[in-house]
Amino acid sequence: MRRVPVLALSGVAAVSMSLLTACGGDGGKADAADAIAVTAGDDKCEVAKKDLSAGKNTFKVTNKGSKVNEFEVLKADGKILAERENIGPGTSVDFVVNLPAGAYKLLCSAGQTGKGPSQDVTVSGQATGGDQRLAKAAADYKTYVIANVDDTIAKTRQFVDAVKKNDVAKAKELYAPSRLGWESIEPVAEKFGDIDPKVDAREADLKPEELKDWSGWHLLEKALWKDGSVKGKEGYGDRLVQDLEVLKSRLPGLTLDPVNDMAAGAKELLDEVATGKVTGEEEAFSHTDLVDFKGNVDGARKVYDLLKPVVQEKDAQLAKDLDDNFAAVETLLKKYEKGDGYVSYDTVGKGDRKELADAVNALGEPLSKLAGVVAK
Repeated sequence: MRRVPVLALSGVAAVSMSLLTACGGDGGKADAADAIAVTAGDDKCEVAKKDLSAGKNTFKVTNKGSKVNEFEVLKADGKILAERENIGPGTSVDFVVNLPAGAYKLLCSAGQTGKGPSQDVTVSGQATGGDQRLAKAAADYKTYVIANVDDTIAKTRQFVDAVKKNDVAKAKELYAPSRLGWESIEPVAEKFGDIDPKVDAREADLKPEELKDWSGWHLLEKALWKDGSVKGKEGYGDRLVQDLEVLKSRLPGLTLDPVNDMAAGAKELLDEVATGKVTGEEEAFSHTDLVDFKGNVDGARKVYDLLKPVVQEKDAQLAKDLDDNFAAVETLLKKYEKGDGYVSYDTVGKGDRKELADAVNALGEPLSKLAGVVAK
């Protein structure tokens, strides 16, 4: 779900923001020297070079506006090929994208609305031969995505059955597990832009006039924890399952790129942790944020594990840093395990939340380099 981060938590906000400014397809100093400059603003998107070569391209995006910006690479049909969110005012990021030949639009979206000024670019030529290990990683990741969507649907059906019986206690128990698979593959799910807002929009994301069309998990979350009843909400449960089934039906035709979708997607998952889970704003009523946190970290770890043979060969130190920092985050999460799940996030104090944010921040720095190394 496209969101403008609200980092209001004292002691965590600054740490989370530092993660966001660090994360991106950072290809390292060598790539930065050849980067294509993009100047983003509240009402401009200036690209220094319009004729590009097929293969890896590094964009150095500088936000000179007053709002958080998002940089998108759009295919000819308007679909997003790759995107870099959370570019704060006065900051720059290096963003690596693997571009096949064709015509594209580069869009800068002040306020992260998905709208804004754009520039047309043309990509020509043919990228040099690919690494078969990356092709296998992409195929294995697609299998992982399909398995997690299947798991999400199965567990959401159980959750919805409890909703339809107005069994509040059971529905609360099943709510977080139904979302775990979704959280692990969310960047891929966001490729199907019409499904994501239907199933995962939060009340805080919507304008008053949009609330009449609100649906999905978080509507039911509010009913369960704030209202204490889901009577009359049966239709929303059925709709949630139906929307997830539509997502599943589209997966056979899904193509995944190791740089744009996998490596950059792993970074997006960690951004999700920083902008929603660590701050506690994702699960505003249920406080099951740590389950979502677990899903995001697991999803990012899966991407890294699949790409690790390539990373190990090209940058052994980066592989070690990622191993160490993933282990640190996973060890820290274990502190909060309770039964088959986690403690309620509203019981986690500011100091402990900062500790979680620090661990995510430490992981974010090497993870931001993953796309650049894979694309070498």
